[in-house]
Amino acid sequence: MDKLIYIVVGSILVNNYVLSRFLGICPFLGVSRKVETAFGMGVAVTFVMTLASVATWMAYNLALEPLTNALGFNFTFLYNIAFILIIAALVQFVEMFMKKSSPTLYRALGVYLPLITTNCAVLGVTVINMNEGYGLLYAALNGMCAALGFTLTIVLFAGIRERLERNDILPHFLGFPIALITAGLMSIAFFGFSGIIK
Repeated sequence: MDKLIYIVVGSILVNNYVLSRFLGICPFLGVSRKVETAFGMGVAVTFVMTLASVATWMAYNLALEPLTNALGFNFTFLYNIAFILIIAALVQFVEMFMKKSSPTLYRALGVYLPLITTNCAVLGVTVINMNEGYGLLYAALNGMCAALGFTLTIVLFAGIRERLERNDILPHFLGFPIALITAGLMSIAFFGFSGIIK
């Protein structure tokens, strides 16, 4: 039970993939101008990251390791290629589904939706699952909670950016500079959660 709590709290707050591990920064900064778009991206990443955690665990533990043991040749070094192919297939599925079910959100996400394939947070969680030796349940939980942490931070960040657009800001800080300052302050705020789990 302690390990479950450690994974949930750790992935969402303490070891947040965006603000603590600095993975997934491209969509975090690129799709966070509006809360609706940020939430849509968060849902897409949650779906892909959870399924990718399960699928890559199965690929590594049910295909690459047994092949290594059976043939005596180390196939586990192919995990990066296998994981990227699995993630790319899942992203294509999400993209097709979103194009049919929500064309407005699909257009709003634009180029950032196919870029989930190269989102290092998605690949990062699968590699961390492998390195930590998580079982299938823990890998799925870690993937889902990491994605929920990503969604939380991108929605909070989008809300702050929407409010900043209505305020008077010095001309030198308009746009990207104030976004980076805000992201840095959010990272410092999330650092406050570091004492929750040990």
